[in-house]
This record gives sequence, structure tokens and C-alpha cells, in this order.
Amino acid sequence: MNRVLRGVRPVDWVLAGSLVALGAVLMVVDLLTPFTEADRELVRGDITHAIDPHSWWMLPLWLVACAVPLWWRRSVLAVGGIALAVVVLHDMVFGWQGRCGSGLPLAFVIAFLGGIAYERARAWASLGIALAIAVAVLVRDSTAGLGALTLALPITLVVFVIARAVRHRTAMSRELAARNEELRTVRDSRLALEVGEDRAALSRELDALLRERLEQLGRAAGSADDLDPEATRALLARIEADSRATLDEMRRVVGQLRGAGGVALAPAPAVAHLDALLARRSQTASRVSVTGDARTLAPAVELSAYRIVEHLLTVLDDAPDAHVDVAVRFTPDALELRVHGPVERGADVRAALSRARERARLLGGSVDLRVGRGQARAVALLPVG
Repeated sequence: MNRVLRGVRPVDWVLAGSLVALGAVLMVVDLLTPFTEADRELVRGDITHAIDPHSWWMLPLWLVACAVPLWWRRSVLAVGGIALAVVVLHDMVFGWQGRCGSGLPLAFVIAFLGGIAYERARAWASLGIALAIAVAVLVRDSTAGLGALTLALPITLVVFVIARAVRHRTAMSRELAARNEELRTVRDSRLALEVGEDRAALSRELDALLRERLEQLGRAAGSADDLDPEATRALLARIEADSRATLDEMRRVVGQLRGAGGVALAPAPAVAHLDALLARRSQTASRVSVTGDARTLAPAVELSAYRIVEHLLTVLDDAPDAHVDVAVRFTPDALELRVHGPVERGADVRAALSRARERARLLGGSVDLRVGRGQARAVALLPVG
């Protein structure tokens, strides 16, 4: 059973279940309609052809055609082909019946699914199957007849065009998200290179300063031989002054290495910037809560925490009425991040989770994500020892 239902999502159950329920109701109505009533409807012009004899085998065979869209993610062409074969078999075995009420929605669904799932060639093939299903439904339909094709075929084409537009928009959104992620990666790499180059230059400056000062102190100490007490005191005073100047210069360079001292570098994102990150989103109900002993952490932890939340937010709905919570908890040994909100339709949750986990693994941390009933709950732990 697990193999049979592999890849089937809840929305697929809703889609197939709706078609099955509609097909079951309409087919049962046909089965329970007396022939005398059908003859009166034919005389009044409510139906186009007399109904052929009934058989309860009509119901399960028709429901097979209605149920196959449950597996459309595996192959829309295969699903459409099976549905078409079942409809044709139903026509041949049971003759004139009322099928259009559920058969035409089946054709529309196949056209839409094929338009979303495939590129051009296969998409057009799925449209052909959908049109063939519509024809097979109406060729022996006692309710509408072939005359309904003038309406059914244009509707099928419109549904297909809408599906192609949805596919194109989804592809553009994914490409834009991928490019945004590439730009973030390039920006982080450029920032890291700039910081590394500046720190390397400052380290070389510090090394040169220490060498120069040590050489000066060595020469001064070497000249102290055979000096009288007064000259020795003057020499020691000069060494003390030079040493203090050296310490002041070292403090300046070390301050620059730590990010102070006016070095022209763009600040790396940190936990303190999460409020600004959520403020850039359109929803008004989002908030960040902080608990524990809030403090400044190592730059790598700060940047990774920010990026993890940023990755997780990409899969959450950005509608004005969406509610997103980001909770930050400082503990003595770890930084805990909790992100909760509605999942955006069509979001690539697996890719965002992979990027967040990659960030966490750099620090020996972890990211867990659970999705249920349209809500995502993520927990990230980053060690700070």
C-alpha cells in the first residue's frame, strides 16, 4: 500500500475524492431513474437520447476513471490514458448514459494537470488526451450529446492555457528565488573576502610594528653599557615611553581587527537584525521575541543565526494576514531559534531546510522542521561555547 500511495499528497486526495464523489452521485442518479421518467424527459427535450438498460457495474467502472487522477504526480499522460480507456470501455459496454456531469470535469482536470506538470510536447499530448476524453464522454451521452462539444472543447483549452500560465509563473518565481540565493551567497563570500583582506593587512601592520619596536628596544638596551646612573635613568625613561607608544599602537590595530577603529566594512547581519528582516516582509502580525541572557555572540554564530531564519522565512507565506513568530532564546551553551508560520503554496521547503541545515552544521548545530496543516514549525540549535 505504501508503494501504491507513494508521492500522493493531501491535495491529491481532495482532487480525486471530489471527482469520485461527483461521479458516484451522478451515476447513482442514472441508475435510480426509471425508464418511464427518462422517456418523459426525452419527449420534453430534457435529454437528447433514450437511456440504455442499466447495470450496477456502471458505478465501479466509472469510479475507476474518476479516481486515477490521484496518481497524476507520477505521470499525467499515463493517468489520462487510463481514464480515456475506461471512458471508452464504459461507452462500449453500457451505451447511452448521462456521463457529462462528471466526465467533463475529469477532462478539465487532466488538461490542467498536464499543463502544469509538463514541458511543451508532453503538455500538448496531455491536452490531446483531455480533448479525447471530452469527446468520448459526449459521444454517447444521453443528457448533452455531441452538441455540447462547442462548449466543452473551448473550456478545456482555456483551462490548459491557465495551467501553462501558472507553470510559467511558478518557474519564474523559483528562478528568482534561486538567483536571490546565489546573490546572498556571493554577497557573503565577498564580505568574508573583504574582511579577511583587511584583517590580513592589519595583521601585517601589527607584525611590522612589533618587529620595529623590538629592534629599537634591543638597540637601546645594547647601548646601556658603561652609562652613568643619570644617563641610565634617562634611557629607561625613553624605553618606557617607547613601550607605552607601542602598546597604544597595538591597541589601535587590535581594535581594528575586532571591527572597531573606523575600518570601512559593511556590518555582517546578526541576531539583532532579525527585527529588520521581518519588517521587510509585508505582513503586520510578525514579531520577534527574545528570552534568556541576551548577549553578543561570536560573529560566525550571529551570522549563521540570521541566515538560518532568513532561509526559513523564504518558505513562509508573505500575505498581509499571515502571522509569523520568531523566538530567540539564549542559554549558557546554545542559541535556540524557533520559527513558526503558514507555509507558502508551492514553496520549496526541502531546499530551504537544506540550506538552513548546512549553515547549522558549520557550527555543529542542527535544524528540525515539521510541516502540518499548512503550518511550519522549525527549531534550530547553535552551540555558543
